[in-house]
Amino acid sequence: QALILALVQGLTEFLPISSSAHLILPAQMFGWPDQGLAFDVAVHLGTLLAVVAYYRRDLWAMTRGAGDGVMQRRMNPDLRLGLLVVLATIPAVAAGFLAKDLIENELRSAAVIAVTTVVFGVLLWLADVYGARKRAVAELGVGSALLIGVAQAVALIPGTSRSGITITAALALGFRREDAARFSFLLSIPVIL
Repeated sequence: QALILALVQGLTEFLPISSSAHLILPAQMFGWPDQGLAFDVAVHLGTLLAVVAYYRRDLWAMTRGAGDGVMQRRMNPDLRLGLLVVLATIPAVAAGFLAKDLIENELRSAAVIAVTTVVFGVLLWLADVYGARKRAVAELGVGSALLIGVAQAVALIPGTSRSGITITAALALGFRREDAARFSFLLSIPVIL
């Protein structure tokens, strides 16, 4: 069961579909006991390592930018991006803390997964079709970061892809696809941690 779920996680995490939902469905389909939220979080460790490896230059630049910003007592683009990632993480952390029991006990069902998969899939399509796709990550402000962070908090509902909903929010706010994806995956690092 653990091997199959680890493979499912690895294959679905970087697609705009809910990897967490795909961890719940096999247990229900095969009559396995639900592995629980703690197992789901644990298998995200591989995802975390992959994202850190891929975005290591960005992470290094943000770390270096934070050091330079402190030493020079001035904001710089890398420090600003790092702070926006932290800010956008707060809604998901707060929602996860406040709604943990509701999510684990009431929302881990095939019906919830089916509805959220369809609804948020349609929203992603609409945002991709109608989004302006003109803004870059350098243009990300506090308000936009918070909105993307609130969208990420909604991804705690099984069937809602974290990457899918944050990319949807960024596209709806007019960001280019590659910038939406970049911010989404940078945002995944503190949330998975």
